[in-house]
Amino acid sequence: MTDLRDTVMPSHQLKAVFFDAAGTLFTVNGAVGEIYARLAREHGKEISAADLEVGFRRCFAQALAMAFPGAEPAHIPQLEKQWWRNVVQSIFAPLGSFPEFDTYFEALFTYFARAESWQLYSETLDTLTALQNRGVRLGIISNFDSRLFGLLEGLGIAGFFDSVTISTQAGSAKPAPEIFSQALAQHHLRPHEALHIGDSYEADVIGAQAIGLTPVFVDRDNHKRETVRYHTVKSLAELPTLVDTYGTRNPSL
Repeated sequence: MTDLRDTVMPSHQLKAVFFDAAGTLFTVNGAVGEIYARLAREHGKEISAADLEVGFRRCFAQALAMAFPGAEPAHIPQLEKQWWRNVVQSIFAPLGSFPEFDTYFEALFTYFARAESWQLYSETLDTLTALQNRGVRLGIISNFDSRLFGLLEGLGIAGFFDSVTISTQAGSAKPAPEIFSQALAQHHLRPHEALHIGDSYEADVIGAQAIGLTPVFVDRDNHKRETVRYHTVKSLAELPTLVDTYGTRNPSL
């Protein structure tokens, strides 16, 4: 059920819908802790999947924003890889010696660059098709790294999106307003002409609200956050009906 919360977007002005990527359009194919543990075992390190799951969640949450303002574009892939290396090192730091860490990290980084390591949510393709058929432009605003472009191709959804804005290239990560501004500017849109959909309350709801975008919180786990001026959906399948409540304009206008 869609939870409409004091939204003020005028009718018949919706021109674009922006999505977060991981956790919204697709998710890891399996449990992160189990994947980390299996690859560690292959590199001579025996650690429980539960410990690695907890460590990943803690270290990922504590990491600095994955954004590199002022970085030369050619340097960004290496900066992204080093960012992830720092996260993974912090996970394993309290877990004892790991002589094969370097080769382990290379295998891990490559593993998550493969489309088969991820899976679309069951409703993703139908939802994107339905929105595209309604004439709205679609974009992505994500704190993912450059591997996202290959994943979108491999998962078969790259062709739906008119723009993909990622934090490492934008020099700003959600919830900071700059990354949202860059995405809007690519479409020459004002904030009230678009929705932003994501599964993170802090990054997607608070970030979108701060710049004037109307947020849609994908609450698959029933977190029930309380605030105003946003929508809550349990599934992306609810989005076409929500979009219909706004109406759309021909995106060429």
